[in-house]
Amino acid sequence: METHEGLAALVRAIRAEEDGKQLRKELARNMRDALRPGAAEAKSSIMSMSSAGLPTAPALRSSVAKKIRPEVKLGGRWSGARVKAFKTKNVRGFPNAPKRLNRAGGWRHPVFGNREIWVQQHGKVDWFDRSFEGREGQYKAAVEAAMENMARRIADRAG
Repeated sequence: METHEGLAALVRAIRAEEDGKQLRKELARNMRDALRPGAAEAKSSIMSMSSAGLPTAPALRSSVAKKIRPEVKLGGRWSGARVKAFKTKNVRGFPNAPKRLNRAGGWRHPVFGNREIWVQQHGKVDWFDRSFEGREGQYKAAVEAAMENMARRIADRAG
């Protein structure tokens, strides 16, 4: 079964059930729970980044770590489950911190207190991507298991 097509079929079956809203919530919760270890690994990875050369306040690493969480959407334009690093809107005027810290090229910014001198700064290259390396299959299997369990429950109701 193709995962995306299977998820779409499962969501349709849930909608047909009388308590479909509750079943959707439960499926989403189970899928998020399957991805929590990956999110924790990504948080650990960003927290282990060296702070050498990074200003200390407000804490960039912990702000980025707080914005990493599993996301599940059922229905609409995109259905699926993923771990996402959301933007850090109110941290030093640096909303794209998760993305920029992950990039090999880093980012450019003006030197604090001097708007005319710009510097190139680098974070921890691939901190987000490396936290999932080698475990993609494990997380995919856990999400599929949550889907299978829900499909089995619906099928058992039908008889």
